[in-house]
Amino acid sequence: MHYYQKMEKNVGKNYIFTFLSNFNLTSVIWVIFLAYKGMSLTEIGLLEGIFHVTSFFMEVPTGAVADIFGRKTSRILGKLTGVISNIIFIASNNFWLFALSMFVTALSYNLESGAGQALVYDSLLSISKEKKYLVISGRIEFITQTAMFLGYIAGGYFAGKSFETAYIIAIIIGVVNFLYAFSFTEPEIEYKNEIKGLKGFFIQNRDSFNEIKKNKKLLFVIMFSEFASMVCTTVFFYLQNYMYSEGFTTYKIGLILALAGVAGAVFGLVTHKIEKVLSEKGILMLLPLIMAISLIFMGISEFSYIFFIFISAAESVIFVAYSDYVNRNIPSDKRATILSMCSMVFSMYMIFIFPLVGKLGDIYGLKLTFLLLGIGLFILSSINIVILFKSKK
Repeated sequence: MHYYQKMEKNVGKNYIFTFLSNFNLTSVIWVIFLAYKGMSLTEIGLLEGIFHVTSFFMEVPTGAVADIFGRKTSRILGKLTGVISNIIFIASNNFWLFALSMFVTALSYNLESGAGQALVYDSLLSISKEKKYLVISGRIEFITQTAMFLGYIAGGYFAGKSFETAYIIAIIIGVVNFLYAFSFTEPEIEYKNEIKGLKGFFIQNRDSFNEIKKNKKLLFVIMFSEFASMVCTTVFFYLQNYMYSEGFTTYKIGLILALAGVAGAVFGLVTHKIEKVLSEKGILMLLPLIMAISLIFMGISEFSYIFFIFISAAESVIFVAYSDYVNRNIPSDKRATILSMCSMVFSMYMIFIFPLVGKLGDIYGLKLTFLLLGIGLFILSSINIVILFKSKK
């Protein structure tokens, strides 16, 4: 098959890979499962903290693996470790075994986080279609949210019967996706760093860091956008526990989160149209503010879950626009490493904020904690608006 056709097929194959990756029956139940196994909110926060400490230290090394050894190789390893982590998780009965599972899960995410975007963008770049990435990224977000939507419903349904059943299905899907990852074709990339081995590994990381350091706007966009993503992720997980404590069944929790996923899918799909109206800077100014206001209402309303739908929609738009901007402003030979550095920033935030939210939730309740988190995001979003407004000059 001609190389051009293989690169086009990479994009189509990625849609299927994305669906299988995000049709995740466990994402809606793992917090509930940990509580079912006797873990407190503080312990759950610590376990998520272990995940992000691992991610913080392993994101950049795994990104360099994708740049040096190939995006396809990194993806294959990511799916394999994902299957292993689920097996450990469902077999665990104490904090330390759960911690081991979270460590392996982090490696799985790390191996995919930079490699996935890099494989798609460089496939387009190699056939001069990179300008289509914003639209394609929107489609990927739509597929991601749709798969999550279906996964939430299925996960909630099967967990209502048996947590073990939900995890066994997830393991089977993981094995299928692991095998499917072998079908991708590695994009041809010209690397400036020809030094191999450990020295080449360190040079790759150094040069990638310097690439971000010299671009102040890129650095600012990364820092703030990853913070907004961290807030959405934190609320997503603790909202599950809040609803479960209020008497919601796992099926109803899955359905509610699925509706939030639908909102995210629709808005992610039309992000390229929203950007034409608001501009890239307008999205980064307005959407985090909408997230903050919605989070405040989560803390004072009896229907907290309704406002999470607004948060999910806003976060999807931010993610798609942010992903396009970052990929346009980084070189291919450092793409996976830099994208992993972005994820490392996310992990840095999660290391501190996620356990803190769990601790505050144990002491003051999750409703008040959501309110405080919303106020904090509102203040930072206001500062963000001032900074971006001044940057016009």
